[in-house]
Amino acid sequence: MRSKLQKFGLIMFGLVTGVMLSLNFSANAQKEEIGLPVEELRALADVFNAIKAGYVEPIEDKKLITHAISGMLSNLDPHSAYLDAEAFKDLQISTQGEFGGLGIEVGMEDGFVKVVSPIEDTPAFRAGIKPGDLIIKLDDTPVKGLTLTDAVKKMRGKPKTQITLTIARKGETKPIVVTLTREKIKVQSVKSKLLADGMGYVRITQFQEETVSDLAKHVEKLYKQYDKDAKGESLKGMVLDLRNDPGGLLNGAIGVSAAFLPSKTLVVSTDGRTEDAKRRYLAAPEDYLRGGPSRDDPLKSLPSGVKNVPLVVLVNGGSASASEIVAGALQDHKRAIIVGTQTFGKGSVQTILPISASTAIKLTTARYYTPSGRSIQAKGITPDAIVEESANGGSSRLSLREADLEHHLENDKNSDKSAAPADKAAPKPAEKPKTSDKPAKKDDDDMPPPRFEFGGNDDYQLKQALTLLKVWPVMKR
Repeated sequence: MRSKLQKFGLIMFGLVTGVMLSLNFSANAQKEEIGLPVEELRALADVFNAIKAGYVEPIEDKKLITHAISGMLSNLDPHSAYLDAEAFKDLQISTQGEFGGLGIEVGMEDGFVKVVSPIEDTPAFRAGIKPGDLIIKLDDTPVKGLTLTDAVKKMRGKPKTQITLTIARKGETKPIVVTLTREKIKVQSVKSKLLADGMGYVRITQFQEETVSDLAKHVEKLYKQYDKDAKGESLKGMVLDLRNDPGGLLNGAIGVSAAFLPSKTLVVSTDGRTEDAKRRYLAAPEDYLRGGPSRDDPLKSLPSGVKNVPLVVLVNGGSASASEIVAGALQDHKRAIIVGTQTFGKGSVQTILPISASTAIKLTTARYYTPSGRSIQAKGITPDAIVEESANGGSSRLSLREADLEHHLENDKNSDKSAAPADKAAPKPAEKPKTSDKPAKKDDDDMPPPRFEFGGNDDYQLKQALTLLKVWPVMKR
């Protein structure tokens, strides 16, 4: 028996070596030598052999190999992962804006699932799940020991089925237990409304396949609505709300930026080790239309005034990835004033590499850079005007950011002063109105303000954005 297992170990070593050699040949075709780690591969084969020989229960070869692949990827950074058939399918569905689940953007930290942001109008959002919450148990299954893919798989499921989450929250002495009913999560990518004084409000909740065309429809509607009310006048200003937008498709970010920027303007660049990872993306149809420039360009029908309408972009710690690309581009080109709090700092590019007809790996292959050369990674976008969620400076959302995640990729521009013109000291917070002559009690200061609706009547950050738009002509003198 032992002899057979030893032979199997040698076969396994040969198999893994063969795979690595094939990768080596592929790399050579790209003119980059990848040394073959023979000793490490032999150690992997020895571990595989030991598990097959002595583990308390029989375990399938496929499961062991899958776990090995998953472990390699998950220990690189929080966003690289192995996608089995179900996870790969879920990823494809989610970018189309519809899937069954709870509505939470998540990451991994210390073996637990960490909430990055709940998606609006979903079971998680309505239940009060907050950024920074640690999910420690799914039904009766402890999260510790699960991969992120496995945890997400457990949270997703058929609509109308239930799952109980046990949550650890900063400031709470006991775990919070909440039972959620899964729904078909159909995320409405773009929302809009016409505000008083000729101000338009557009909110993007997630960057999906139809985000650019949806944005064009909403902006056109706002202009027509105000033109009808104001008899030919154009919008006086616009607020683009990217708060708690976890990101999504890169072409969506480029298209949204292109709606407000001159044609062919640099939106974002990427840089990595391979030639494919070194790219410059412009405000041009060939870079934001999926399927190429042969498709109809939804931005063609936008009113000409959208290119110079006074614009404020709202961001917060839940604004990540594609949201940060838009904010960074509009900030660098001085096209908009960025208002709110420091963004999440997810400035890395993930490439989906199929490894079979139904599985793939999600691999971090590059970093994003704003037009001026700033790296977004683990730092984010610093607003031009720091405005907290409430007048007293409090926040109902914990400041979880990319830099807090385990194994996060470092910002490679931190030591390069010349490449970070906008990374100067953060601007001072906007002066808060005095509401009382009496000092607030310390206990009140420590209490987070109640949850509010983005774009609602009690949205303090939106009110400050509108104030800036009203004095825009004075600021531009």
